[in-house]
Amino acid sequence: MTKRRKTRKEEQETLVDIVEVKEHAEDFFERNQKPIVGVLGAIALIIGGYFAYKYFYKAPREKEASEQIFQAELQFERDSFELALLNPGGGYSGFLDIIENYKGTDVANLANYYAGICYLHLGKFEAAISYLGDFSPGGDITPIMKHGAMGDAYSELSQFDDAISEYRKAVQAGDNDFLTPYYLKKLGLLYEKQGDMASALKTFQEIKKDYAKSQDGASIDKYIQRTQAAMN
Repeated sequence: MTKRRKTRKEEQETLVDIVEVKEHAEDFFERNQKPIVGVLGAIALIIGGYFAYKYFYKAPREKEASEQIFQAELQFERDSFELALLNPGGGYSGFLDIIENYKGTDVANLANYYAGICYLHLGKFEAAISYLGDFSPGGDITPIMKHGAMGDAYSELSQFDDAISEYRKAVQAGDNDFLTPYYLKKLGLLYEKQGDMASALKTFQEIKKDYAKSQDGASIDKYIQRTQAAMN
């Protein structure tokens, strides 16, 4: 079947429709030219500002912060936690000053984790929770470390429900042959302390099943036997 050719009148009507659409678009642009140009200009400014911030502001600050945190990290490795926080020596900034003076940098974010661990070791558990909570972890390991340390801090405060919640987050955050069974064991012990023997047994059995070759897996049988005996 051959297609019907458009009549001259239909072609003219189609042409009128196209012209009207075009004129409507042009009229819309003319009437809204300033707002449109303003929006486009704002988008261009945002994009340009982002790259300017990244390469001319953030990058130098990241470099400077990296140089500043070096001495605090050395004191941290020496277990000199108060010095690492406040005054690592040599004119360098402690973790707290880095957090304050280099906000928005990756180094300041890392300093939150260091500060949280320092306060955990110093027995200032509320402060530890606060700084660890401000730390944004990335990758496979640091999420486990963050939530595990927060679990430790809550446990020291005898806030066991919160501790259990953080230990759960730690074991769900990644799969590490050392850290995951380590925090699974802590989770199981807290369940046991709370009298939830079924959950404790399930947690200990998970270590035996998935992490039998780990340091915590090597001695897990006695915990399994102990919880089983408590349930009988």
